[in-house]
Amino acid sequence: MDQATRQGIVAELISLLTEANAHATFEDACADLTPAIWNRRVPEAPYTIWQLVEHLRIAQWDIVEFSLGEAHESPEWPAGYWPAADATADEPQWQTTLDHIQADRQRFIDLLHDEKTDLLATIPHGAGQTILREAMLIADHNAYHTGEIILLRRLLKDWE
Repeated sequence: MDQATRQGIVAELISLLTEANAHATFEDACADLTPAIWNRRVPEAPYTIWQLVEHLRIAQWDIVEFSLGEAHESPEWPAGYWPAADATADEPQWQTTLDHIQADRQRFIDLLHDEKTDLLATIPHGAGQTILREAMLIADHNAYHTGEIILLRRLLKDWE
């Protein structure tokens, strides 16, 4: 792949990971929340907003670590990807989770920017995955759960 094509693809992937495009960003979905909202249960919903955000952190971290090297071991599926059903978060824990999400996203963006990263090469320790696929997986998974966060906020009367 020539340099211009690679740069164009990387720019599009970064936009997919960071910008609103056709929907709200993760940052927008989590803005101005309080513990009373992020820890509140919605009847019939299996998780709180904080549990969704923590799940997003764990899953994204797992994808980034997998993409960066073969020494990583993924958590047990599905239990290792979700906090306990009764877990809640205080403000420092919420902020730490948000900070980790941003830091891991930046680590992945740095990997995309690295000229040595072949976006289409099969990851040697994987089962056919490529960095391109992992970028799209992060974006897709994060967008899915961002939509759920907004839906929960609407049901909690905390989103206009």
